[in-house]
Amino acid sequence: MREWVSELAPVGSHRPGEAAIARPRTPLLSRELIAETALALVDRHGPDGASIRRVAARLGVNPASLYNHVPNRAAMVEDVRALVSAPIDASPLRRLSWEDGLRAWARSYRQAFARHAGAVPLLMTERASAPVLLAQYEDFAAAAENAGWTPRDVLPLLTAFESFILGSVLDMSGPAVVFDPTGQEESFPRFSAAFETLIDEDPDDPLATRAFELGLDMLIAAARPR
Repeated sequence: MREWVSELAPVGSHRPGEAAIARPRTPLLSRELIAETALALVDRHGPDGASIRRVAARLGVNPASLYNHVPNRAAMVEDVRALVSAPIDASPLRRLSWEDGLRAWARSYRQAFARHAGAVPLLMTERASAPVLLAQYEDFAAAAENAGWTPRDVLPLLTAFESFILGSVLDMSGPAVVFDPTGQEESFPRFSAAFETLIDEDPDDPLATRAFELGLDMLIAAARPR
């Protein structure tokens, strides 16, 4: 890991006989580096990784040095949100039909957040204001209104899709199978029979993706105003 320093001696501050310390042409710290470091810590430690003190320690600087680049922790969290959200492709909402655009966007959204599932609980603690994500929301709002939804309906509709997508991401990050009726088959015969069908599924992903696609079909089937 590269080592970083938070402060350099000002020009002319060296003692006689000592070589002057040249200033770097570019800052050793940057807002982007801080966000990338915070995201790496969140990937490893969950929401607790996104603390000013932990990020500063990882970079080898004084916590106060971070405030020269990012105003507060909330802003750092939004920078993390921007990094996680950047790969989401909202262009299908502009190019395709409402239903096809929703499907492609939702899959892209899930894939982007699946790379950083530990960030989901963290990002739920702050309001979303990252421009890269708001631009995608703008595409969603425009597509929804073109499909017949009113502006009053846009946020509940968006929240319904996001709740489903992010819930699926969290489902992916947990055990491959969260159900286990083993030993209770007589008490719960129908559920146990359903559980036994998982034997024929991919052991690495027996439910999450199929459940996502099924749920997405159901949401999209009701995605036009009545």
